[in-house]
Amino acid sequence: DPGVLHGVLEGHGDAVWGLTFNPAGDRLASCSADGTVRIWDPRRDAGACLGTYDAHSGERGTRGVTQGLGDIPVTLLVCPQPSASPLSPPDGGVPPHAGDSQVNQVVSHPSQPLTITASDDRGIRFLDNRTGQVVHSMVAHLDAVTCLAVDPDGVFLMSGSHDCSLRLWHLARRTCVQELTAHRKKHDEAVHAVAFHPARPLSASAGADALAKVFV
Repeated sequence: DPGVLHGVLEGHGDAVWGLTFNPAGDRLASCSADGTVRIWDPRRDAGACLGTYDAHSGERGTRGVTQGLGDIPVTLLVCPQPSASPLSPPDGGVPPHAGDSQVNQVVSHPSQPLTITASDDRGIRFLDNRTGQVVHSMVAHLDAVTCLAVDPDGVFLMSGSHDCSLRLWHLARRTCVQELTAHRKKHDEAVHAVAFHPARPLSASAGADALAKVFV
């Protein structure tokens, strides 16, 4: 409906899997199956893309690299370069190669200068917005990590995966404190979305099995 559509942000070459605004609402980050993360100024009609990071080549866009998502520089809302900051499996196994892995979701901490990404290589990465460095990376699931949510107090992170599980992480300790088998696989997919209630002690998930579940 032309009366509803405000504009179109064009640039990704494949499905867009995740979006997040900064608190001021003047920057938008998107992550895509094309292996890139892009930063946008949604108020612009032309030149809305301020920067791009290509997870396949490890190259960052040269335009607008000093701009960012609020206090988050463009170079931070990304998966690390293939040769940098390899994932550290908790079981001591060989870390998977992350160079050709799509980014499924990117979220920002509500109060700390921290950005978190979820990827098809089973990994979750924690990025320091002040330095541009990956401060922690880990193999978090047995299959692709599809979705993330940070609770309103910024204490816990919830992740969902195609391994059918939800995992609750203590952000300060970077440890898993609870795991739930929440959804059944369908067409090799399982958990599609997770969320925290903004005011009540509730969380929820949605899956490929056509179910939405709420947890106390």
